[in-house]
Amino acid sequence: MNFVRKMVDWMNGRGEAARPADLRPRIDLGHKSPGYAIYAIGDVHGCLKELLEAEARIAADMAASNLPGLVVLLGDYVDRGPDSSAVLSHLAKPSAAGLRRLALCGNHDDMFLKFIEDPRSVLTWLDFGGRETLMSYGIDIENLQKRDKVDVVALKRLLDETVPAAHIDFLRNMPSALRLGEHLFVHAGVRPGLPLEEQSEEDLLWIREPFISRGPQLPMIVVHGHTPVQEPDIGPGRIGIDTCAYATGRLTVLKLFQGETSLIG
Repeated sequence: MNFVRKMVDWMNGRGEAARPADLRPRIDLGHKSPGYAIYAIGDVHGCLKELLEAEARIAADMAASNLPGLVVLLGDYVDRGPDSSAVLSHLAKPSAAGLRRLALCGNHDDMFLKFIEDPRSVLTWLDFGGRETLMSYGIDIENLQKRDKVDVVALKRLLDETVPAAHIDFLRNMPSALRLGEHLFVHAGVRPGLPLEEQSEEDLLWIREPFISRGPQLPMIVVHGHTPVQEPDIGPGRIGIDTCAYATGRLTVLKLFQGETSLIG
């Protein structure tokens, strides 16, 4: 079964056990290695320029090899960088370059969605990079603060008026994991030794230790972001590729094909 058919089946709810409504889906495309390349992109964090450059590198590599590929983005599209709104607009639409993309959810994306739905519940997000995200929508949070308290009612009204429905749908529908061949793609990592179906969503989006030092302790290689590194980090059973694009300007693209791993730069 090819990739397109599998994705259609997944979107129609076939081939996946029913999951509680409050959990994001986890896609399993089987244990067989695909006949196409996988291009994993690290944490974007509002860096549209770097994302467009990364996609151009991928498109050039695919053209040079004359082989199809799948782009898997590892989450954290918003916060900290300057263009979070533009990044979501870009990813919510089909790729102009014809790339097949699958965007996984990161902890920052999940917090932004919760903030849109109920700002009072996660006001701490503002100091987690959220101020920059709101500015990308033209919302200056300083104008909504009085004596260090945020006017939550006015903020909720602004969010409802300003954040496009397409962005909200994109944030709501992102899966938290992709299993494909010998690789598992997630934002943060997994709880070591615990089967995927028993992993909590919190760990998939937030975990660092003991995953970083011990690895997944599962028969798979986990490709992840979330934990910033100077250079792509190959650890026990895992590859971390969050090279802190908003601070370094380097958005890492990892290529996986026929058992070989390389960087596209």
